[in-house]
Amino acid sequence: MTPAALTAVALGGLAVGAVLAWRHAWGWRGMRAVRRRFPARIDRYKHAGRGRIRAALLADPEVAAAVAAHVSATGETVEATWAHVRTYVDEIVPSFNLLAYYRLGYGVARLFLPLLYKVSVGYEPRAALNAIPHESVVVYLMNHRSNADYVLVAYVLSGRVAVSYAVGEWARVWPLETLFKSFGSYFVRRRYPEPLYHKVLERYVQLITRNGVTQGVFIEGGLSRDGAFRPPKLGLLDYLARVKCDSHFDRPVFFVPVAINYDRVLEDRSLLRELQAPEERLRRREQLAEVASYVLKVCGRFLLRRTRRYGRACVNFGEPLSLDDWLARHPGVLERPREPRLAALAGLAEEVMARIGAVMPVTAVAMACAALLQDGSDAISRAEWESRLADLRFALRDADAHVVGGERSSADTLDRALVMLTLRHVVSPAGDGFRVDRAQEPLLRYYANSIAHFLPAPAPAAR
Repeated sequence: MTPAALTAVALGGLAVGAVLAWRHAWGWRGMRAVRRRFPARIDRYKHAGRGRIRAALLADPEVAAAVAAHVSATGETVEATWAHVRTYVDEIVPSFNLLAYYRLGYGVARLFLPLLYKVSVGYEPRAALNAIPHESVVVYLMNHRSNADYVLVAYVLSGRVAVSYAVGEWARVWPLETLFKSFGSYFVRRRYPEPLYHKVLERYVQLITRNGVTQGVFIEGGLSRDGAFRPPKLGLLDYLARVKCDSHFDRPVFFVPVAINYDRVLEDRSLLRELQAPEERLRRREQLAEVASYVLKVCGRFLLRRTRRYGRACVNFGEPLSLDDWLARHPGVLERPREPRLAALAGLAEEVMARIGAVMPVTAVAMACAALLQDGSDAISRAEWESRLADLRFALRDADAHVVGGERSSADTLDRALVMLTLRHVVSPAGDGFRVDRAQEPLLRYYANSIAHFLPAPAPAAR
């Protein structure tokens, strides 16, 4: 055979091999392999296809009524208004891909999360969760600490269910938008006042809820900037609750509270800067340089095999809350006009937030930071720090808090916290104790705030 023929045969063989590999990984064989490995609940409606969901929304009578109201209020043409609706539908509706969710999403999570954290589920009321009827619609309502929350919760739930997230518009950039949509996530425009958009979003949320899609919603609506809980947002909660206005929908709905905490939040300093006045913040170029420097340092440590994990990333699950039972205790709530209805639903949101707070993981770094904030001294001995941690343990035990590694001694807890605090130069060894960089006190408060609701309020300073 001529060299050209040999080359053609070789290339043909490679092409055939590539096709077979693709079919194994991403074709039907890959699909069957994923289902065997992950016997998780996959909501059937996730496979309905964008076209079917899009058609259902465009044919929805309530969307049509919202179009008529928009035309009447703005004077815009009917054609232009329906064009807006189609844009909103295309923006919101995902295109779930089982292989993308598990082959790509889970694969990336499995690779990177253990490199960064020791991931754990510290507490879950297994009997109560198992008691949720199989035909129920389940919505996970979570606090929001980091953009890694999406990956973390999906990772720990990967063997049980594939979750469709409500994602903020920050992720509407390539390639994140395509990835999130392939994972079944839908996008939400925050602080966007147009009623027409909100009606389309509401009807989409109610459509997938009626069809049993398991959802994940960050009830605070955005990341905590100071480490404490943010007030809950009521918009999506209202949409979810009002699915019960549909007389044809009779499936139970359960809200499962999820509490997330970390020994280190990757973007903590960036979040703290957002609390500063605009003129005090770093310029965009400086922010990019800081991010690039951080990435280079991490890559350097990885190449030199000197990487350290950032402690714990812990997820706890709270007692599920039945929406049907709550509505039975508050009859007539859903029939009220919007503002009185939201005022009543605030009680539901506060109950969910209380359940999230009750199971918030107490990490070693959060405890160590809370102990350092008991005074404003620039130095602390190891013995004093351990003594404060022991006192905190008693207070946390009295509050029924879930301490990560609660069986450890105060000395062991301090050693684990010091890995992060010394790496970040918050404290540095000095003799038989440590010097505390009080310029980083906002960072100390950020982590202490995550468990502040378990502890008594500090006494006012004496004058």
